[in-house]
Amino acid sequence: MTDWDAVIKGDFAVPEGLAAAVDELVAMLAAADPAIRDGQAYEVLITWIRRGVLDDRLTALGGTMVARLSHADVQARTFAPLILAAEVERDAAAGLLDAATVRRWRDAFTAWWLTESDLRGWDDDLGWLHAIAHGADLGGSLGASPRLTADEAAALLTVIIERVVAPTPYRYAHMEGDRVARAMIRILARPELTPAQATGWLATVDRLFATGGPGPVPAQVANVLDVLTALYVMADRQPLPHRPAITDAIAGRLHFAFPAYPATRD
Repeated sequence: MTDWDAVIKGDFAVPEGLAAAVDELVAMLAAADPAIRDGQAYEVLITWIRRGVLDDRLTALGGTMVARLSHADVQARTFAPLILAAEVERDAAAGLLDAATVRRWRDAFTAWWLTESDLRGWDDDLGWLHAIAHGADLGGSLGASPRLTADEAAALLTVIIERVVAPTPYRYAHMEGDRVARAMIRILARPELTPAQATGWLATVDRLFATGGPGPVPAQVANVLDVLTALYVMADRQPLPHRPAITDAIAGRLHFAFPAYPATRD
């Protein structure tokens, strides 16, 4: 058994027997103990991916993470997207994967994320689970990947908002809305998106708002409002290709939900 605390303290030095070490880390990434999963396995794998230590293992490791998305344990499912996101970003920087692989990962991610039922951000025993936040991180990485076309990136914007509007009893409590907004901003920064592609995902929001009525605000509506508010602030402060169209479209939806939000600029 590798002394992973020593590895981390030693600036993530690679021990002898890299293959065995990676297998060990992959097993640890499904651990119920957050100190092992989050504090050791995640930290080492992410660092090694970013430093290029695992460049010749990205495809195999990604395949393992895709399989992990159907694991019986929620913590195993929700930490796999973080590794996949790091791999997609490493590919964007170093050109190590092919488009077919990235698309295969995207399809597996979409199938998992849209159907994941355990959306808790935190569990007192398991620690961080964060299916929404971790899934958003992967969605943003995929949407920003040069392996995907503008049409595919725009489709991911719709996937992300469909996850947010899906009926749920869970009210975002651990900055999930901010993570979702950050992911969408990464995709909206793509210069090849058209104005229609940059705002078309809001049709999903309109369908949700059309179902509204008197009574308490459903959790998914509150979650959508969190995302829209965070997204407006982020979009308004960044040089996005279609910033006025994006911010005006979001402002209109916020005004519809709560008229105190101005629909237009003075």
